[in-house]
Amino acid sequence: MINDIIEIAKQAGAVVREGFGKNFKIDYKTSENNLVTEVDKASEKLITDFITKKYPGHSILAEEGSGTKNNSEYFWVVDPLDGTTNFAHGLPIFSVSIGVQKNNATIAGVVYDVMNDVIYSAEKGSGAFAGSQKLIVNRTSKLEHSLLVTGFPYNIAENPENAFQKFETLTKKARGVRRLGSAAIDFCFVASGIFEGFWEVHLHPWDICAGKLIVEEAGGLVTDFEGNEINIYSKKILASNGVIHDQIIKEFEKLK
Repeated sequence: MINDIIEIAKQAGAVVREGFGKNFKIDYKTSENNLVTEVDKASEKLITDFITKKYPGHSILAEEGSGTKNNSEYFWVVDPLDGTTNFAHGLPIFSVSIGVQKNNATIAGVVYDVMNDVIYSAEKGSGAFAGSQKLIVNRTSKLEHSLLVTGFPYNIAENPENAFQKFETLTKKARGVRRLGSAAIDFCFVASGIFEGFWEVHLHPWDICAGKLIVEEAGGLVTDFEGNEINIYSKKILASNGVIHDQIIKEFEKLK
């Protein structure tokens, strides 16, 4: 199955890459900050058509709404273009993310970093990879020596979960904090050791499913902001190399 996921992610990525920098139609979902383009929709159709043909009967949850609900133990979670705002503004940081669950547990995940042409993949119990290179989180043990990454939700003006305060606190505490605009890539960069930690609120299942497994299979840890186990529907996400995890949680606790 993992080879099929990789192949369709690459095909969808080719559609996305072809559309990058071209004229395309932009629509708005919940707000003018929440964009969707015809490229998102074309990528999603390619992926869901493939799943429906190759794995008929499997259930699909896709960001732009073309999923299907079937009585199946298999559940595909699809983000056809993670980082649409970047894409629409000509910033080449975006990805295709596809995760597969069996009986509510993620068993495989692929994130395609489109413009860098890197496939991140993981199967449950088999490790995580960037192409053929095995991924292992770094072992930096001090928050002060760590480079972190975060993102803001579309309703950031409401400052959910003290998002601004968390950003300020960790910017002062860590070596640096970045904001790339693609949660799926953020997860993969934690898995590959570029970042020591990533946090965000109000993510969706398609943002979380593949990336969470990739971090865990690379030896990292993914919980909520209190250190509790999460699932793909959780709204408070903290991913790290595992070593600095409790240090970040302690900083969050000070803001309650």
